[in-house]
Amino acid sequence: MSSSQAPTSPPNDDETPRTIVYDPNDPFWRDTDDDDDDMDFVPAEEGSMQGEDEEGDLSFHDAASRLSNLSGVEIAFEFTDDNDEDEDDEDNEEDEEAGDDEEEDEHEEGETDNPRRPIYITRDQIMQLLGHAGLGRIFASDFTPRYSARRQRIDGEEGEEERDSDPSRTSGRTRRPRGRAAFEKVPSEQGTELMQTGNFGSNLRTEDTIKRKKRLAYNIMRRELGMGSDGRQKNANRLLKQDMIPESVADTIIHYNARCYSGQFSDDGNFFFSCAQDFRVRMYDTSNPYDWKYYKSVVYPYGQWTITDASLSPDNRFLAYSSIRSIVCLAPTDPDNESEPHLLDFSDIGTHNPRGFQPYFGIWSIRFSGDGREIVAGTGDNSVYVYDIERRQSVLRIPGHQDDVNAVCFGDSQSPHILYSGSDDTTLKVWDRRSMGDGREAGVFLGHTEGLTYVDSKGDGRYVLSNSKDQTAKLWDLRKMMSKEKADGIDPNAYTTRFEYRSNAYDENDYRPHPHDCSLVTFRGHKVLKTLIRCHFSPPGSTDSRYVYSGSYDGSVYIWNMDATLAGKVDVLKATKNSRPRDPDLLADTYDYWGRNGGSWMTCVRDASWHPHAPMIAGKPPMPRCLPQPSTNAF
Repeated sequence: MSSSQAPTSPPNDDETPRTIVYDPNDPFWRDTDDDDDDMDFVPAEEGSMQGEDEEGDLSFHDAASRLSNLSGVEIAFEFTDDNDEDEDDEDNEEDEEAGDDEEEDEHEEGETDNPRRPIYITRDQIMQLLGHAGLGRIFASDFTPRYSARRQRIDGEEGEEERDSDPSRTSGRTRRPRGRAAFEKVPSEQGTELMQTGNFGSNLRTEDTIKRKKRLAYNIMRRELGMGSDGRQKNANRLLKQDMIPESVADTIIHYNARCYSGQFSDDGNFFFSCAQDFRVRMYDTSNPYDWKYYKSVVYPYGQWTITDASLSPDNRFLAYSSIRSIVCLAPTDPDNESEPHLLDFSDIGTHNPRGFQPYFGIWSIRFSGDGREIVAGTGDNSVYVYDIERRQSVLRIPGHQDDVNAVCFGDSQSPHILYSGSDDTTLKVWDRRSMGDGREAGVFLGHTEGLTYVDSKGDGRYVLSNSKDQTAKLWDLRKMMSKEKADGIDPNAYTTRFEYRSNAYDENDYRPHPHDCSLVTFRGHKVLKTLIRCHFSPPGSTDSRYVYSGSYDGSVYIWNMDATLAGKVDVLKATKNSRPRDPDLLADTYDYWGRNGGSWMTCVRDASWHPHAPMIAGKPPMPRCLPQPSTNAF
């Protein structure tokens, strides 16, 4: 130390501020094993700095309140030569000349010596920095908080993209629009092109320019009269089917005493199941879609919270259903078979554990393969499992995400090789089981800024749909997925706010578009709150795959065209309002009425299923006391 007084001794009020010389050769500045870098915060007494210079406010501040703002702090560094051991006042010009001569001599002797110069920092400046953010502010000049660094990185990337797209901008930081101004254009140009390809429904072939008010009656008349060529007649029939969108009129409402979380029609439309929070799966015969017949219920033993998902085998013989456990129940659908369900332990991966430890995780999503031999599951241990029913064990575990896997599905109904998985880490990943020797994904879809709630495949191995907590549904093309090498260089956590969808409302002003969005079309309007709301492709039989649809927290089912325009909206809230007498005893334990006793009716549509051959949608609201499952055109 060059100072006669240790830096830890308290300063005197009468003495002038002195400087402390940092010398790396001094043992005082060397860290030892017994050093404790933590300091107790001691606020300065009022008026203790009155005798100091009036260059700025040097009083102590709360580190948390001004962690990211040091604009009021000035740091002065003074460089001196090693030979200057005295601190007498001399002429500044002579000091500079001496320093310049000595520096030239050092360069002539060789640049490899590089003698270190001590840095002079006043004690007040050190304490000022320590009062703000600790030792990191002294020795790391480029220190920035994590949140600020993330925002700067995003803004920087946005600015670079703006400058690349507009070469006329030569200076200044540019930012993309945010909030509603950053929403995608509607109608979507890519979606319009998809509608013209014929992969998503048929298009009207106009024969004249007359705008008819009763187009449906006109088309039926042409079909009955056999007008036009065979191609035009087939196209007219497809148009008649896809234009029949259900309306907000409920023909049948089935009430449960528990929240209904999910349900689906079978591929042939002869079977329907619904899963409720009472751990029961109820089955209905829907061979006549306008006359449902209940015939059986199965129970999940030892379930936790609710039945999270269920999937029907392709031959309709077995139903698999899960809870927040690693066990999946497999029950026969035959009404005459009353045997107990088989328990499939997904944690059994065929390896022997000498301690007998079995991993514990919850299952959020399950799907049967196209051949009915395997079941894929998305779990709470950030993994995807594939279970072989015949071998009674998991044959594949893919720990490929950084958060819960909320949704999984097979990419092709005819092949078990392609898998999709959507996670709370905001990514949708594609897995090809034929090339997973190193456990890597085949590709990644980036574009959502919050966690995914559901994934649905069109079944052609090409298009996939996802729903997300960022209040959007997105359509993806497998040919436009991002490679793993490119995705590894992008941190998905840098573009998410970790929105808590269960207790908060989404603020659209916080939305920022993902700079690496590779989706085709983005659908908006629904609300993904409180629960993991699901979306689907409309069936090819009754709609010619013309639409996508999703449930919503506001009690509606939203139906979109492929160009992101709204094709229809089924108001379940209106259709089911006051459809069940209010029971004061049950009302005390529910939250479907605002204000409890005497409040207004409320419902939320978590899942919906479009009949494969009839213009009918069945909705599954998770809120109690208003659980419609209609059997005809609408809810």
